[in-house]
Amino acid sequence: MKTDILIAGCGCSGLYCALQLPEEMQITILTKSDLTSSDSFLAQGGICMLKDESDYASYFEDTLRAGHYENDRTSVDIMIRSSGTVIQDLISYDVDFQRDATGNLAFTREGAHSKNRILFHEDVTGKEITEKLLAKVQRMPNVTLMEHTALLDILCMENTCFGGVIRCADGSLDTIDASVTILATGGIGGLYKHSTNFRHLTGDALAIAIRHRIALKDINYVQIHPTTLYSPDDSGRSFLISESVRGEGAKLYNKSYQRFVNELLPRDQLTAAIFAQMQKDHTDYVWEDLRTIPADELYHHFPNIVAHCASMGYDVTKECIPVVPAQHYFMGGIAVNHNSLTSMKRLYAIGETACNGVHGRNRLASNSLLESLVFAKRAAADIALHTTDLQTASCPVPSADLTAYQDSNALKAEYQTMVLHEIAHADGQSQSA
Repeated sequence: MKTDILIAGCGCSGLYCALQLPEEMQITILTKSDLTSSDSFLAQGGICMLKDESDYASYFEDTLRAGHYENDRTSVDIMIRSSGTVIQDLISYDVDFQRDATGNLAFTREGAHSKNRILFHEDVTGKEITEKLLAKVQRMPNVTLMEHTALLDILCMENTCFGGVIRCADGSLDTIDASVTILATGGIGGLYKHSTNFRHLTGDALAIAIRHRIALKDINYVQIHPTTLYSPDDSGRSFLISESVRGEGAKLYNKSYQRFVNELLPRDQLTAAIFAQMQKDHTDYVWEDLRTIPADELYHHFPNIVAHCASMGYDVTKECIPVVPAQHYFMGGIAVNHNSLTSMKRLYAIGETACNGVHGRNRLASNSLLESLVFAKRAAADIALHTTDLQTASCPVPSADLTAYQDSNALKAEYQTMVLHEIAHADGQSQSA
């Protein structure tokens, strides 16, 4: 198979990148599962936007403070300055953000934000954005979408990428020659027992990067979300109770229904406080009280959270719900520059699988969708700038020995072990330092 651009992953970053690329380029998008099983669809809270220049310094400082001042400041500046353009793109794609009574965009607030600067669509902002992006991509004649198709490896020579090895929906193996390959494979939640992520997101692109000595960055920076609905059955994906709920006034209580923490602390600090309280109380969860929010607001702003809690036997208008921290987001990843290019030529990485340093040690709430889109657009612009140098040509890599990829279970285990080992090693280095 041949294509101009190979994109592995069809979450918001992969889809938005495709929309920003030149229309004359042939684009192939792979997804390991179906088209809607990406974590982008799960994002509840919203997406940040710089409302006006008066909020720039505050937004910048909030992002740095949450990230323990380990952020790449140029990346943060790019993200904030680009937010308005990205939001206008989304609106042009018919993304429906909440409006106030006068028809202007409505903004909410979440933990560690000093001001209201978050756009939202009920409590399914990620779904609203990604569905609209997907619908637009599906109408593009130059894009081929391949479901249930996994990227197993890349084709490379002399530190240059020329495509990838894939396992197709029917189980067959194949290769795709590509002028440019973009890794947009999402996070690593599938490696954890408790995670808000889809189980199939297991850091495959990271394993490929490790195999080919592609630079990584902050790979041990893993964010735990402080509030997911507790369930004694831990076999499935943890259900997120959005940060926006606390931003609108929800409170956290110990086993005696006493408030024990400032609910708007950065995620890592709040998570630590919850774990400490659980240990003190000898419990598996703490209580979250949504009754502090008017019922009309709950049903209007958080209909899916209300409905899911009801399906689990909780009426959030009358009782508290049990919540517990769970793995949520990956701040580290494949190291990229400010145009999302990796240390390998013709290989880009965007979204949660990439690390441009924007989040530092801990991500500020609702910066994930924005960061993914901003740097996906920059990748597309960089590729378009070098279009004449990236014309599809015969792949110089010798035919891949596909027998090495036949045993899918063995390959999966190998990749997961590689990633977990790398995280543990980086964590050990960090602690010793």
